[in-house]
Amino acid sequence: MFKRSVKDHWSVQYEEAGFPAIQKGWVLPVDRYAEFDPFILMAEDWFKRGTFSDHPHRGFQTVTYVVDGRLEHIDNAGGRDILEPGDVQYMNAGWAARHAEEGVGDDIAHTLQLWLNLPKHLKHTETTYQNIYSEEAPTVNFEGGSIKVFSGDIAGVQGPLQSIVPITISEINLTEGASYSLFLPETHNAFLYVLSGEMDFGENQVNLKKHGVATLTYKDGDNKDNMSELVIKAKSRRSKVLVYSGTPIKEEVVPYGPFVMNTVDEIKQAFQDFRDGKFGPPAV
Repeated sequence: MFKRSVKDHWSVQYEEAGFPAIQKGWVLPVDRYAEFDPFILMAEDWFKRGTFSDHPHRGFQTVTYVVDGRLEHIDNAGGRDILEPGDVQYMNAGWAARHAEEGVGDDIAHTLQLWLNLPKHLKHTETTYQNIYSEEAPTVNFEGGSIKVFSGDIAGVQGPLQSIVPITISEINLTEGASYSLFLPETHNAFLYVLSGEMDFGENQVNLKKHGVATLTYKDGDNKDNMSELVIKAKSRRSKVLVYSGTPIKEEVVPYGPFVMNTVDEIKQAFQDFRDGKFGPPAV
């Protein structure tokens, strides 16, 4: 079995933002999207109500993990809900999403939002939303910890998130001295983000602490049924990490503003369609 190693790693750097935004950091910087395929970016944000009011999207998916505070989702199809710490929202923007993501009341919402690309033939699919509440994601306990599965077939359970492209998302909690082997399809590009504690990752045993990010080695090929192993060892108690993986799409990508398309002309068309009202009424 292919043994995964850490390919690259870094710590997230943060900067203060203008109110009602509070602070921002790039877990996956947008200028490196080519090496993250199928992922475009991941932003870590602290914000209050009014930061991410009504706005459009096209051509990709988002996966939003609530770290702290409360997040209110509003979309122009009538959807409205509040997510709390440990909850996840999945959105397939498809051809025309229009929504808002707001802090609730005086809460400071703290979120991780991943942008996940869509292949060209799926960029004009129907817009959909799915909330995955923390208690709905199956959890597997083992000696020294547990794994919660939001998406994909991991540890013998199936996550409830229904992405239109195959991805895995898991949250792993370990106590000091505990270890865990995470099995992922060997052809998946994967990255991880440490939410708390300190852990060693992979065959090369790279040590990462809270705010640490790592991309992982993988096998580029067609053996999608072959599995790979990522070994994780906790060096402190209450260590928690999120691991994401997906199949590279290998297409030209043009991310610009709120849109992710394949050409500049498609980006221009998305802006024109929004101006022409084709994304529908505001999300309020």
